[in-house]
Amino acid sequence: MKDSKKVVIVGGGAAGFFSALSTKEHFPHLDVLIVEKSTKLLSKVKVSGGGRCNVTNACFDNKELAKFYPRGGNSLRKAFEQFNAQSTMDWFQKRNIPLTIMEDNCVFPKSNDSQTIIDCFLKECISKNIQIKTQFGVQSIEVLSDGTFLIRSSTEEITADKVIITTGGHPKRSGWEWIEKMGHSIVEPLPSLFTFNMPQNPVSALMGNVVEETTVRIEATKLMANGPLLITHWGMSGPAVLKLSAWGARLLADKNYHFSILVNWLNERKENDVRLEIEKVIEGHGGKMIGNLNPYPMTNRLWNFLLQKSLIEPSHRWKEIGKKGVNRLVNILLNDRYEVSGKTTFKEEFVTAGGIALEEVDFKSMESRVVPGLFFAGEVLDIDGVTGGFNFQAAWTTAWIAGKNVGSID
Repeated sequence: MKDSKKVVIVGGGAAGFFSALSTKEHFPHLDVLIVEKSTKLLSKVKVSGGGRCNVTNACFDNKELAKFYPRGGNSLRKAFEQFNAQSTMDWFQKRNIPLTIMEDNCVFPKSNDSQTIIDCFLKECISKNIQIKTQFGVQSIEVLSDGTFLIRSSTEEITADKVIITTGGHPKRSGWEWIEKMGHSIVEPLPSLFTFNMPQNPVSALMGNVVEETTVRIEATKLMANGPLLITHWGMSGPAVLKLSAWGARLLADKNYHFSILVNWLNERKENDVRLEIEKVIEGHGGKMIGNLNPYPMTNRLWNFLLQKSLIEPSHRWKEIGKKGVNRLVNILLNDRYEVSGKTTFKEEFVTAGGIALEEVDFKSMESRVVPGLFFAGEVLDIDGVTGGFNFQAAWTTAWIAGKNVGSID
């Protein structure tokens, strides 16, 4: 059975829907079909941001915005000139989806419900007569002699004049094999956003503790990231760790996820400043117990844990700490060392480093340089951002550009 459609979009996620809507917006006369291998549409949109959907980040300088992508930033910088964070906000607000900017610049729907975004997309698809076919797992795409495409699943064949591939990232290279057979190079896929496992480390007893401003470094490298740090029952997570995992994705894979980190619990505060602060505490509150007088923005549980790690008895008085005690405490506050052994995928924000080699795609149009008439958008490309709405922004940008250019049917 053959069903002729002008533009077929492979993948029913964020980039798939947005490229379909962009195609119809720029070329209303074209037939557009989204095919999705599963029964679920927009599943990543549903769970992102804890079910609230972090649609973008309020970074309105394209050059700065591009810096949040460990891979693909240079390519996206030019693409953001066509569609950027402001464009995303305008797009949703024109469709009566009010957005709100949080303190950390993350942008969410005011409803705080990802279903709002999903409903918007589905409503737009209905109004634009975009067809959707689920349970269609693409097994191969063949370019026919006339330049059109034959798309095969295990049970069906569909023809198309143009194709946009938006299948997202895959944890294994096998997920890209059918694209590789079309002549495209695949950059080896690796996890990007993940948390750090610290088996049997006593710090896990403090699970749930958050320090809002920290700096985390990979020992013996130049890799570092700052932001909130969350202690979990398996180790450490939070934006500082997730950002570090993204920037260090390939290096940490090479280390087989066995490495050490140094945590500065006081963010980027300098050693001399910390020593002066401690001296003032000793001068002003020398008679108070060290465990009861916590001068830093962390819970008392974490403070007492760090004291014990510094070999300082919490029941001692500040005036009894001594020079060696101060040295040990300063070192732990600024260079607290932890062994990492393994990773845990941060499921809500699962992101893959790797995918279609960027030099094989024209970012002015998102068209393949290898196969004319084939376009790409979203995380199927070797693009990934840190947590905070950046991966969705890359999806909207590349999808919008693909849809804007896919309509030039020869």
